[in-house]
Amino acid sequence: MSESEKALVFDIQRSALHDGPGIRTTVFLKGCPLDCLWCHNPEATSSKPQLFFHFDKCKQCGDCVTVCPENVHQLAEGVHSIDYDKCKLCGKCVDACNNNALKIIGQEMTVEEVMKEVRADFDFYQNSGGGITLSGGEPLLQFSFAKSLLKRCKDEGIHTCVETSGFVSTYKFKEILPLIDVFLFDYKITAADEHLKYTGVSNRAIQENLNAAYEFGTPIILRCPIIPEVNDTDFHFEAIAKLSEKYPNLKGIEILPYHDMGNNKRTSIGRLETLVQLKTVLPEISNQWLERLRTMGCNKAKMG
Repeated sequence: MSESEKALVFDIQRSALHDGPGIRTTVFLKGCPLDCLWCHNPEATSSKPQLFFHFDKCKQCGDCVTVCPENVHQLAEGVHSIDYDKCKLCGKCVDACNNNALKIIGQEMTVEEVMKEVRADFDFYQNSGGGITLSGGEPLLQFSFAKSLLKRCKDEGIHTCVETSGFVSTYKFKEILPLIDVFLFDYKITAADEHLKYTGVSNRAIQENLNAAYEFGTPIILRCPIIPEVNDTDFHFEAIAKLSEKYPNLKGIEILPYHDMGNNKRTSIGRLETLVQLKTVLPEISNQWLERLRTMGCNKAKMG
């Protein structure tokens, strides 16, 4: 393991309560091989740093226009427009913005730099059963770094959790299994053709890796994002129920109703495609989904 090995990190959140057991530090690694249109972290998809614009924080002062050498920013008729393709990430506009409306998403960090953040809450981990959670993006995309960081945590007695799409070579996946104490494993779409259509990748390796993790004995919380008009079907719900039968020792099954927070973030990084026709799912709808699963015998299912 190289102490100088680096990965692109887009956020580190301390005192996280919903990313695995106990109090956790969640490290978000940038880059994902999937491109789900409903992704709530679209700024994590690219494996490169990106300019991020908080529209609601902009006061239209024009300081970014003045300092930008590439003419990325334009103010006209009360609209702040950005030509993201021109941006070379020099950071001058970020430094000039006193309203924190601009930032660069993605920072290279070494294993030791991340560990300094993780160690800061060691006592909280010990008292709550928490630890580190690797998330993304897809944290296993930066495999060598993820493996080194998890190994370091295990050596220092820190509980490890990985939130994953499962889309990684099965060879690598099996290699990293001994370093992971619990998985938050996404299960998005059952039908192979629909999975390819909506995520951009096949689900074959995902299914193989879910099986590999279960057979290895790693505790798994299956996380199931449910998107109206995409996978809110009896076929998909029945498949989730069958997985609960196939894997009776699953630690849990969490239903994650669609919310539209990702749409604004897509606009903030210059991506235009959104699920504008879909709104955040109302509780009465998500509760109906839960009841459907339970009538199918999936009693482990709960709202995530």
